Amino acid sequence: MWRLRRAAVACEVCHSLVKRSSGVQGTLPLQKLHLVSRSIYHSHHPTLKLQRPQFRTSFHQFSSLTNLPLRKLKLSPIKYGYQPRRNFWPARLAARLLKLRYLILGSAVGGGYTAKKTFDQWKDMIPDLSDYKWIVPDIVWEIDEYIDLEKIRKALPNSEDLAKLAPDFDKIVESLSLLKDFFTTGHKLVSEVIGASDLLLLLGSPGETAFRATDHGSESDKHYRKVTDKEKIDQLQEELLHTQLKYQRILERLEKENKELRKLVLQKDDKGIHHRKLKKSLIDMYSEVLDVLSDYDASYNTQDHLPRVVVVGDQSAGKTSVLEMIAQARIFPRGSGEMMTRSPVKVTLSEGPHHVALFKDSSREFDLTKEEDLAALRHEIELRMRKNVKEGCTVSPETISLNVKGPGLQRMVLVDLPGVINTVTSGMAPDTKETIFSISKAYMQNPNAIILCIQDGSVDAERSIVTDLVSQMDPHGRRTIFVLTKVDLAEKNVASPSRIQQIIEGKLFPMKALGYFAVVTGKGNSSESIEAIREYEEEFFQNSKLLKTSMLKAHQVTTRNLSLAVSDCFWKMVRESVEQQADSFKATRFNLETEWKNNYPRLRELDRNELFEKAKNEILDEVISLSQVTPKHWEEILQQSLWERVSTHVIENIYLPAAQTMNSGTFNTTVDIKLKQWTDKQLPNKAVEVAWETLQEEFSRFMTEPKGKEHDDIFDKLKEAVKEESIKRHKWNDFAEDSLRVIQHNALEDRSISDKQQWDAAIYFMEEALQARLKDTENAIENMVGPDWKKRWLYWKNRTQEQFVHNETKSELEKMLKCNEEHPAYLASDEITTVRKNLESRGVEVDPSLIKDTWHQVYRRHFLKTALNHCNLCRRGFYYYQRHFVDSELECNDVVLFWRIQRMLAITANTLRQQLTNTEVRRLEKNVKEVLEDFAEDSEKKVKLLTGKRVQLAEDLKKVREIQEKLDAFIEALHQEK
Repeated sequence: MWRLRRAAVACEVCHSLVKRSSGVQGTLPLQKLHLVSRSIYHSHHPTLKLQRPQFRTSFHQFSSLTNLPLRKLKLSPIKYGYQPRRNFWPARLAARLLKLRYLILGSAVGGGYTAKKTFDQWKDMIPDLSDYKWIVPDIVWEIDEYIDLEKIRKALPNSEDLAKLAPDFDKIVESLSLLKDFFTTGHKLVSEVIGASDLLLLLGSPGETAFRATDHGSESDKHYRKVTDKEKIDQLQEELLHTQLKYQRILERLEKENKELRKLVLQKDDKGIHHRKLKKSLIDMYSEVLDVLSDYDASYNTQDHLPRVVVVGDQSAGKTSVLEMIAQARIFPRGSGEMMTRSPVKVTLSEGPHHVALFKDSSREFDLTKEEDLAALRHEIELRMRKNVKEGCTVSPETISLNVKGPGLQRMVLVDLPGVINTVTSGMAPDTKETIFSISKAYMQNPNAIILCIQDGSVDAERSIVTDLVSQMDPHGRRTIFVLTKVDLAEKNVASPSRIQQIIEGKLFPMKALGYFAVVTGKGNSSESIEAIREYEEEFFQNSKLLKTSMLKAHQVTTRNLSLAVSDCFWKMVRESVEQQADSFKATRFNLETEWKNNYPRLRELDRNELFEKAKNEILDEVISLSQVTPKHWEEILQQSLWERVSTHVIENIYLPAAQTMNSGTFNTTVDIKLKQWTDKQLPNKAVEVAWETLQEEFSRFMTEPKGKEHDDIFDKLKEAVKEESIKRHKWNDFAEDSLRVIQHNALEDRSISDKQQWDAAIYFMEEALQARLKDTENAIENMVGPDWKKRWLYWKNRTQEQFVHNETKSELEKMLKCNEEHPAYLASDEITTVRKNLESRGVEVDPSLIKDTWHQVYRRHFLKTALNHCNLCRRGFYYYQRHFVDSELECNDVVLFWRIQRMLAITANTLRQQLTNTEVRRLEKNVKEVLEDFAEDSEKKVKLLTGKRVQLAEDLKKVREIQEKLDAFIEALHQEK
């Protein structure tokens, strides 16, 4: 009985399990379930045309990376009906638990596999960047050669500091997971329901209650997330911003250290500049060769036969407009009827991602898509043209080099020349026409130059000047391309269209050409854009009778076809001639190297710039040597120079007038007054002049003094120019005179001689000064009276009549002085009359002025001799000086005067020496550096100051080597492109 009861209970459990598995009591709508789940839950749903499968369950696996499709796990089918067997429920429970373990392990393995698969998918999505390594400069791969990475590594913070700065990645991952859960709640909900329902099929009805409880809990959790997600996002953003700021500070510090390291690397470089290795295009390499050639010899005397496209035409023929259409930008200055192209402009066209222009000697890029940059570019070209044109000229042969890059541009080098004129108008130089012809011929004489001849189609062909010039340079037309501009105006104004055809075919001109083209350069409005002109040009030729009547071929019209044809012709000429030109420069290089070895075998090949740098270092070394002059030397030369400058004033204007008063009180008063006047007005200025001249003399001595075997006379002109310009710019400090005046006045006020040594030094100084004046006076008397009897006897010299009169007058005046040795300095009128009558009695006619002149020299000699005798007497007068000459007939006030002068000279020399060494030498050194910097930027100045065969030979050798190396590199790149 009990067995029947247990079987009935088991049957009821099976029926209930079957009912639950069939989906009758499901809580979710059926349309929201997965397709497989639908087939499990409701096998008879009208939308499913599948047979009822056996009873199965599914377990849905998912991860935070991706959602995978359901994985089906087969279960043993449950057979309906009563099957009597023994109920080993512990075994069945263990089996169910083991199956659950397998499901959990399978989920873990599947999740890992899913993560790996997702990582591989992401890895495959990353593009292969190996083909773009050329974008990164080579210096990045060679950075360890120039930057001490070990030093940077040591400067980086350690792991603990970085750990402190690093964000809390657990929080970030948690926040990101919450964000993902927020945006994928619907999909997760379905997945969770499916997974839970499949688990219910395994665990039975008790699991249903757990599933529902979990589901309700997740719904409340979702509601909580909706409330706090915004706050968590804000918190996450704040953390990220804080982390970015920390890393930004670290990056700035590393960049600063890297800058310092790079500075050290550059200083160790030979030339001070490290050039980055960048991949250059063919046309850029070729343009550099032409630039070097232009610098080498602007007159093309080097037989430069490298191809260029030379654009020539009459003035206002549309030459510049054609070039702008080819460059696809209005890059040239424009004017109505006046000459705008005043010097050749070399334009290098190359293809690039951005439409930009830049000059050869400038790093600024002009964006040709912006009108303000276009205006700035036109203004810069105009300024450079006016700078090239010398005073008194209208045009210049100096070339302006411009690079234009942009999408769709044809690669070539064009040279825009000044327009050919027929007559010289007002405001032009008289030789403007001849200069333009000579510039055009210089470019067109190149046998490999492509001549782009521009002819205005709106004027009569007979008025053209340029066609005759082109036919002279290229009579067979093997390298000439003829372009007829303004065809729209020509078709409108010319009565016979066949005349345009004759012009295009070259029947109206004596010239021949490779090809003939017709273009339209706009409606005459300078504000038209290139795109508008191109559309107008294409529209015109589409409707033009010239094409419809087959007068012109389709390939002969539009600037687009013209640029393609010119580019093809240019590169064909380049490939045919470049190797031959490279060989000719190799031969030139060999000849120059041989000449250098024969003439200068022991000298390095220094060009003008290198020689200038060497001379600059020598000049700076010589200026620095000024600061090494000893103070004693400065004071000696300053004191000596100052005394030579003021000695005449001291003797003639101070000492002699005071000494002739014959009274000690009057002597001292006169001396004090004259010294005060002298100090207030003249002395400080004289002292500053002496100091400045002394500095100049010392600077000149260091600059021009031969250095023995190391002296190179090639620098003499440069050093002399630097010296003169530096001295010219130097100005003495204006406040020096005021401070010096006070010092000199105080020195002259002092009369106290402290010891016998100073007294003797003053007497010696006075004797030297008086003896020098006495010698000068005797020389003046000798020149006045002629040679004495010894010179007349030994050298057979005679006196002139004037000298004879002076000699007789001198003898008469000496007799007067012998009678009265204390005679005053001036002759009385009666004394002059007496002397004149005495001379007349001896048959000598004299003039009173002659007597006065002779007396001045005679009395001066007499006074100086007397003063020298007085000096000798004053040697023992120091004792009386200390007693203020009391009870003594000896008065040595003149010795005190010369001691005051001597002390003033010493103090002034010391003051000037301090100012020289502390201020003026440094200022002079600064002026020298500024002059050298100015000379370094002035190429004409360097050419003028550094001249000679040696310099020119080194210049030619360097340029030819550079040209040959660039040509070899270009040829190699040209072969690689083939």
